[in-house]
Amino acid sequence: MTEKEKPDFSKNPLAQAILREGLAIQDRFAAEPVYARTGKGYLKSAGVREMEEAKEKAKKK
Repeated sequence: MTEKEKPDFSKNPLAQAILREGLAIQDRFAAEPVYARTGKGYLKSAGVREMEEAKEKAKKK
């Protein structure tokens, strides 16, 4: 793919939101040893506080 064919996501709000979310959870991702090269694994919990915040956010909607 050449530079002209690559899409520019720098001004796309959805792409930027997805990137921010991915970067925010990156440190919580734990790859399974067997699948370390494939990127398969699981997301570690951030703790009780995160669940409480999610519940409060859901109640506001």
